[in-house]
Amino acid sequence: MYPYQYDPRFQNLFPPGGGQGFPSFPPGGGQGFPPPPPGGGGQGFPPQGGAQPPSSPPPAFTPTPKLSSGDPSLYAVDPGAIAGCLYRYTYIWPRNGRPYWFYPTFVGRSSVAGYRWTGSFWVYAGVDVNQIREFQCV
Repeated sequence: MYPYQYDPRFQNLFPPGGGQGFPSFPPGGGQGFPPPPPGGGGQGFPPQGGAQPPSSPPPAFTPTPKLSSGDPSLYAVDPGAIAGCLYRYTYIWPRNGRPYWFYPTFVGRSSVAGYRWTGSFWVYAGVDVNQIREFQCV
């Protein structure tokens, strides 16, 4: 959603040879900041060229959980099961916290990543499957 991009406005933030008591940056007095790493991503950002967030908000309805709300779940969520929800609107009931809409784009051995709906926009996020009590994709 917000991939890291090089911004030339910050190129001369640290002038070569230092200045005003600051050492030169980068060491050796080069010109400004280096370009972003290829293939990137970085913490909090999806990989460049990766899956994009949905172009619209999630459905207006809230799904009903299949488990009764007071009963604890004895079983962990299987990553293979949630893989069936890739690129689909998915409602997550976490073990702790409030439920939310999620749009999964990656499923690993113990985690799932994608876009979480804040109520106003999508943000890239990841969650450990052990922290999911229940989920339902629509």
